[in-house]
Amino acid sequence: MSYTLGQEQLDGIENVLQQDLIDIGVSCVFIIDMAGNIIANRDNGESQHDVYSLAALAAGNFGAVSAMAKIIGEGEFSLLFHKGVKENIHFNKIVSEFLMITIFSNDISLGFLRLKVNEAVEKIKTALGAIEVP
Repeated sequence: MSYTLGQEQLDGIENVLQQDLIDIGVSCVFIIDMAGNIIANRDNGESQHDVYSLAALAAGNFGAVSAMAKIIGEGEFSLLFHKGVKENIHFNKIVSEFLMITIFSNDISLGFLRLKVNEAVEKIKTALGAIEVP
């Protein structure tokens, strides 16, 4: 399925990112397509990350991990998590064409973040008019 996003949809998605993730303490969250292009981006005003480089690398990383999943007999891994000393990165597939990348500090528990990301993903799917990806 291909998605054409209008300004109203993009505004709605950015509001979800702000209210559901940035407002709970996430430092940066962005949605990319599988080619690494940024679709939507929000941060806490303190983030100094190069999101364009991160987007390209994240798309490549997700592609590589998807290939590994197939090798072990999985269709795909729908989420990835990388833990750092100060910050962590959480990847979540929204629909077949979009990934959400969330950067957050150790002040937020992974379980709480996953709950909030799942809630945000459902809202974004509704905004896209998407059906659930198997």
